[in-house]
Amino acid sequence: MNTATTPEPQTRLSGKGRKAVAGAWAGLWVDMFDVYLPVIALAPAAAYFQPAHLSDTTSLIITGLIFAATLLGRPLGAVIFGHFSDRTGRRRTSMIALVGFGVVTLLIASLPGYHEIGLASTFALIGLRFADGIFLGGQYTSAIPLALEQAPRGKRGLVGAVIMTAFPLAYCAIALITTGLLQVMPADGLGSAYVQWGWRIPFVVGGVLALALVPWISRNFEESDAWKQAPKAPSIPLVALFRGVNLRNFLQVFILMTGLWLAFNVIGAVLPGALKRDAGLTDLRVTLLLVLAYALLAVAYLGAGIASQRIGRRRFFLIAGPLTATLAPVLYALLVSRTVTGSTLITLVSVALVIVVVSTFGVVTTYIIERFHVGVRSSGYGLGYTAAVIVPAFYVFYQTWLAEIMPLKYTPVVLLVIGGALIVIGAALGPETRDADLSAAIDDSSDADLLTGSIPGVPAHRQPALTAQHSPIRSEP
Repeated sequence: MNTATTPEPQTRLSGKGRKAVAGAWAGLWVDMFDVYLPVIALAPAAAYFQPAHLSDTTSLIITGLIFAATLLGRPLGAVIFGHFSDRTGRRRTSMIALVGFGVVTLLIASLPGYHEIGLASTFALIGLRFADGIFLGGQYTSAIPLALEQAPRGKRGLVGAVIMTAFPLAYCAIALITTGLLQVMPADGLGSAYVQWGWRIPFVVGGVLALALVPWISRNFEESDAWKQAPKAPSIPLVALFRGVNLRNFLQVFILMTGLWLAFNVIGAVLPGALKRDAGLTDLRVTLLLVLAYALLAVAYLGAGIASQRIGRRRFFLIAGPLTATLAPVLYALLVSRTVTGSTLITLVSVALVIVVVSTFGVVTTYIIERFHVGVRSSGYGLGYTAAVIVPAFYVFYQTWLAEIMPLKYTPVVLLVIGGALIVIGAALGPETRDADLSAAIDDSSDADLLTGSIPGVPAHRQPALTAQHSPIRSEP
């Protein structure tokens, strides 16, 4: 194999590529729908799983643990499912993960409450959310690399952003479903219909949708050529990931993602409560405001993906990081201090805050996938994306500590500043990846032994020549 026989670069999504993107989008939509069930659908029914007369701080910690359990399960899911995705294929692994979190979500919908089995109900909820996180971490670990491996190099930024719009649109869907239910059956105390069984409806919807997606993926997903033609992945991809150049790539991604998750938790978990408690909005107004913000965020994702394709992923992060560290804290402080008043101003500031902080996620998935060669790509992407969740997941405790030296409502400002700074550091430590060749594979016996003649993050015109002895051969399992 030599450059003379290398096929022309793909410029359009193939038929199987479009199906892969559609499947990745649908899988992520269901994934994110399930992730935010506790924050949106279960929050009004918190009394179902908690003893009465809890202090606000204790209730906040329990709610935080329920949310964090899912986030903490995702890195373990990335390890388990990333291994099988790299070794046995993205398609099969994606289906197993979907079945897993579909079943677990349905089990959560059937749980008895605290007033029936005591604290066992709270522990069961946290445990099942952790198991849910494992399967949720496995789904995007396999499906999204498969889709981007089939995307044209010049359109990867846009394709990655399109897939990521599943997150804000899933958020809008669950918020609207929950709001509709609460209008029909208000959560008026432990005996109300919503607290007793209404909250279960969104969980059933999420579980059924996950299971319904499996047969579609079985019929329509095909493995990417990059995976099928690459040399056999190392027997334990995780071992290869944590050494040499792969380890350096992972640590750089970990820093970047820690910053992103720390800043995001302020928006995803803290902002809704702050808008009610500190900005004085009702539950309904907060929900409608956030639905609007997340709908516009989907559009911002597309803009971010296109921008990163034009100016480069690295430069995009080097712009987004300072905005997160400077503009976002100002916007947040304006809201919680009630400096801005009136529906229109509060809405404008809130939407701007969401877009400034969260639009970065429209680029990060594509970037991480471009940072790892095909033999460890699912492991690197899945773990790089989710392992960094762990430290930010305990944001409630950081707020509690910071509250010793400053008002509690302003503690998220500090988290935003730190998050933005970490984004800048992480981006500065990494290369530009816009022109990366996703068919690249590096032998696990040596960082420098090229098997496909291309290195992730290195533009095509600077890639080393490929010798015949390094021709990629792989038999599909």
